[in-house]
Formats: sequence, C-alpha cells, structure tokens
Amino acid sequence: MPKLRIAVAGAGYIGQAHMDVARRSPTCTLSAVVDPSPAAVALAAAAGVPLYASLEELFAKDRPDGVILATPNQLHVPQALACIAAGLPVLLEKPIAPSVAEGTTLVDAVKRSGAKLLIGHHRAHSPIMAKAREVVASGQLGRLVAVVGSATFFKPDQYYSDGPWRREPGAGPILLNMIHEVHNLRMLCGDIVAVQAFASSATRSFAVEDTVAINLRFSNGALGTFMLSDTAASARSWEQTSQENKAYPSYDDEDCYVISGTNGSLSVPTMRLKTYPRPEDRSWWKPFEVGTVGMVRDDPLKHQIEHFGAVIRGEAEPLVSARDGLLNLNVTEAIVEAARTGRVVELATQ
Repeated sequence: MPKLRIAVAGAGYIGQAHMDVARRSPTCTLSAVVDPSPAAVALAAAAGVPLYASLEELFAKDRPDGVILATPNQLHVPQALACIAAGLPVLLEKPIAPSVAEGTTLVDAVKRSGAKLLIGHHRAHSPIMAKAREVVASGQLGRLVAVVGSATFFKPDQYYSDGPWRREPGAGPILLNMIHEVHNLRMLCGDIVAVQAFASSATRSFAVEDTVAINLRFSNGALGTFMLSDTAASARSWEQTSQENKAYPSYDDEDCYVISGTNGSLSVPTMRLKTYPRPEDRSWWKPFEVGTVGMVRDDPLKHQIEHFGAVIRGEAEPLVSARDGLLNLNVTEAIVEAARTGRVVELATQ
C-alpha cells in the first residue's frame, strides 16, 4: 500500500514535530510544507519537500491525502473549513478554535459535511493514558470519588521576552496549558459539569494569571482539584513526569494525577496502584495491596499520525472528534470565567 501523502501547514515548533513524525512514519510521508514565513524555506528544503505560501496554492498544485494544521489559533477555523471544502481530511492542532463560538461553527460544518477531522490533543494517543483509562474502566478502583491533579512548572523569563503577547489577555496558563489537562481529566473521569477557580498574578504581576487553583465536578458525581502554575519550581506536570517529550527533564518519583475510587487509587504516570484485596472489608486501618501497572512509554505524536492515517483510509473514527475539542475549549473558557467572577460556572452536558 503506498504511503499517505501528508502536508503540514505551519512550520513552527509543533509543526516541525509533525513534520518529523510524518517523515518517520511507516504508513505516511511528508509531501509538502505550507508556510509564508522566510524561515520555512530552509525547513522545507531540509525535509526535501516543496513549500507553498498558502493552502490554496497547495490545493492547486499538489493535492495531498491529508493536511495537518499547526498554524496560529486564529487561523484554525478558516483553514479547517477550507480543507473541508476541498474534501481533505484534517488533523487540527488544539485548541479547536480561539473561542467556543468559532469552534461551534466548525463542529456544525463537520456534522453537515461528514468531514474527517481529528483534533490534535496528542495525549489522547499516549500509551500511558490508554493504560490509565483501562484501569479506571476495569472497576479496580471502584466507583470514582476524586481526582487530584497538577501542572506546576517554571517558565523562564525568556519565554515571555521572546513572546510578549504571552503576558497579555488571551494568553496565560489557563488558555495555553490547561486545555491539555482538561482533555486528560475528561478521558480519565468523564465530562466536567461545573468549575470554580481562584487565579493569581501576584508572582509575575502580568495582565494574565500565573497561578490558578481549580475545583471540578464531573457528571458521575466525582470531584476534582487541580493546581496550575507556570511560576512554580515544581516537577508535577505531564511533561516532567511522563518522559514522552525528551526535551524536558523527568523525575520518576513524581505524579501529576491521583485518581481515587471507593476501592483504590491510581497515580499517573508512575502507575502506582493501591487497592483493597477484599472490598467487603475496606477501612483506613486495613493495608492496601500495592503494585505498579505495567505500561510502555512512547511518543504520542507517533501514534497520533498513524491514527490519522487510519482515519483518512476510513479504518477508524477520530479518537478526538471536533465535538471533543469543543467540549475541552468550553471547560477552559468556563475556568477563565469562574476565576474572573468568583462564582461556580455550570456547564451543560452535550
């Protein structure tokens, strides 16, 4: 079977990561780069593929089997709609859109057209997450009661000097980082139906938050707490615990999620499992059976592009649909609103 030809639009950091996995894929190949910036010339040349300044030029000259959109957020919806109109499958980087209203427009277009559109919440393709979901679904933990999560890390000053826009409204760790966590929490614990939040900018004094404490209520009745900070000298983040992105130092003794049920708890990503051997004899005076769930660590982007290929060939439905992407964005916007107003924000189940 010939390899699927995949074009990558947007040659920034994440676009280059997509280019790399496409070139290494056993079933896909990088066919073109789409980016009007001068820096993209050298990147396309190094990859040995043609460079186009726009999607329209790509469609006219070199129609691929699928397109990965790794462009700025404000371009996500119009470019995805252009791909849908051209009849091309799309892997659209998260977030689905800059706002829920725009995301709704895209979801409606996907419904009407039956388009093949996958949202790039790449952690959904993590073997660690797959194993954690398997444990929860197996019932070993009993009925879910609570989840404690964190994404606490320290972004250096250069991160903000290189991109001053990151200090301004429209940025901040809720919008830039929390959407990853929202999808992980939804995969592990179910839909989120209400949020509360306190936000602080006391450390950096920017116009956006640097630290947020979040409460969550899930549709199954479980509750959650989440600590988010980009100014905390801490290793309790997915990047610093999962070992999936080798650019980050990692620590074997740290977790970023602890999921607790009526019969046990699972810490992720160390996968330490504590369960009562006899559910009828549970008590804090009784010892747990303690073990570690076997799993593998692997690059989720590698698994994601293989899944995208399966979607293109009609062998699979998108693991992260447009609706999923919209729900993640809806929760993220609700956290922003809860932090701004100090009230509980209820989310309608969809």
